[in-house]
Order: sequence, then structure tokens, then C-alpha cells
Amino acid sequence: MIPTTPAPVIVKDGIANPAPLGLCAFGMTTVLLNIHNAGFFELNAMILAMGIFYGGLAQVIAGIIEAKKNNTFGLTAFTSYGFFWLSLVALIVMPKLGWAPKASEGAMCAYLGIWGLFTFCLFFGTLKLNRALQFVFASLTILFALLVWGDATGNESIKHLAGYEGIICGLSAIYTGIAGVMNEVYGRTVMPIGAV
Repeated sequence: MIPTTPAPVIVKDGIANPAPLGLCAFGMTTVLLNIHNAGFFELNAMILAMGIFYGGLAQVIAGIIEAKKNNTFGLTAFTSYGFFWLSLVALIVMPKLGWAPKASEGAMCAYLGIWGLFTFCLFFGTLKLNRALQFVFASLTILFALLVWGDATGNESIKHLAGYEGIICGLSAIYTGIAGVMNEVYGRTVMPIGAV
């Protein structure tokens, strides 16, 4: 019996698809932060490390690769959210190092609000892509709105609700990222993403 080797995945332009990396980096970091927001554990080094290295740097790398693939949407989304995670970690760590005063609730509302507006604008780009990405961006827009509402009112119940909604958003991004890997590896739709 002759052993068979799996057929190699053919990549047309010589550059692998960076979207699964970016989506998994965003999704996994979002899930972990929002498990904290939902009240299950304190903000700790695990979340900050994920924010710097996976949510932050991995997404920036994915965005740069999207630029090489001439994908403006991927470039804009992944590099922006990568730097979102890096800036969020900086907002938490800089006051602890004495580099700047802690951001007020009003400042955090402005920060989260502008990211919500940015996400809402990008949502319209997903209308030409697929249903899975539409869900990721729609649920992320809602997440930012809930976070703003929670900070504006100081209501812990709203912050916990945002945490649960953020877990759903992050899981949807992980699903979309893994679907990109599996569908490419198997050369067929294994995990549907709802092509438009």
C-alpha cells in the first residue's frame, strides 16, 4: 500500500489569508476581556498580555498582510482594532506607571463612543462580504454602545450585560476565523459564513 499525502492548499497570490489570524486574535481577546466585564474575574495580567500580543500585535500583523493582498477593508479593520487593544492596555497601565492620570468615565465614554462609531461605519462594508462578518461588526457596535452606557451611568448591571454581549461577539469572531481556516484547508464549505 502506498502512503498518501494530503493535497497542499493552493494559494493563488503566494500570500496566505491573514483574516483568520486577525479574527481569532480579536475574538479570543474580546472573549477574555468580557468574561472579566461580566464579573467572573478581576482585570489581570492575562488580559493585558492578550491585549498587547494577540489582540494587539497579531491583528496589526494581519492588517499589514491584508495591505499586501490589496484588501483595504482588512487593512483598516485589523490594524485599527490591533491598535485599539494596544491603546486600551496603555489606558490601563499608563496611570499605574505614573505616566498620566487615569481616564475619567467621561473620557472613557468618548473613547469607547468613537470606536463604536468607527465600528458602525465599518459594518456597512460587511454588507458586501458575508453574514458572519456582519454579525461580528453589528454585535461589536452594540458592545461599544453598552460599554458607553455603562460608563456614562456607572451601572454595574449594564457593564455585566456588556460583558455577556461581548462574549457572544468574540465567539462569533472566533467562529468566523476558524471557518476561514477550515473552509480553505478542506477546499469546501465546512463551516458556513453566509456568503452574500
